[in-house]
Amino acid sequence: MNAISFQKVSKIYRRSHLGKTTETVGLDGLELDIPEGEVFGLLGLNGSGKTTAIKLLMGLHLPTKGEVETLGRRAPDVEVLARIGYAPEAAYLNKTLTGRENLRLFAALSRIPRGNLEKRVEEMLDRVGLAHAADKRLSEYSKGMLQRASLAQALVHDPELVILDEPVTGLDPLAIKEVRTLILWLKSKGRTVLFSSHDISEVERVCDRIGILSGGRLVKLMSQNEWRGKSDVIETAFATAVKRTDGVGPIRME
Repeated sequence: MNAISFQKVSKIYRRSHLGKTTETVGLDGLELDIPEGEVFGLLGLNGSGKTTAIKLLMGLHLPTKGEVETLGRRAPDVEVLARIGYAPEAAYLNKTLTGRENLRLFAALSRIPRGNLEKRVEEMLDRVGLAHAADKRLSEYSKGMLQRASLAQALVHDPELVILDEPVTGLDPLAIKEVRTLILWLKSKGRTVLFSSHDISEVERVCDRIGILSGGRLVKLMSQNEWRGKSDVIETAFATAVKRTDGVGPIRME
């Protein structure tokens, strides 16, 4: 069974200003199936459609055309959302709370039974390396610690599907390695993981497959056997498939 399915999905953003309507393509006819238990990486430049795809999966946006399914149900579905863990690129956390209080809140919202809640909170704080800072306010956390807190809230209810938007952005090399270990741990438990990234080296280390987005279109789909044991395969494919849309030209060495 597919954990995620995009069926000819398009998303058009329309904005009106002073009587003039402008349209921006978020996704353009995306067709993609991700089976259960797979680690799938979405690669693309800023504005390529990665975050749009994730927001459609979470029901934060609705498609203009096509259908999106998660865990066998048309998105958004409240019952299915309870089986998904989501960590956005920028952690939306109440910084007046401590790490423990924040995770308790998300555990309660995730319907974890009261009798198991405290145990699960402590286990997850330890899992993401925040046990030592559990009683500090989030306002005292570094960027890397906030990222860990965001990962903890995404995983506290033991979701079947985990969606991570740029999980290693701004992290130091040690923290990146730890996030990689966490993703592989989720894979070992049979969880499905979808994450977006700019970091090709991290994607090729943990993914079973990758998809490259450009201008809202899926321009390349690759399996691990295409790059395993080879150098620069994904980077070359990325450079060949992706076109800049920000007006910036290439760096020239002449």
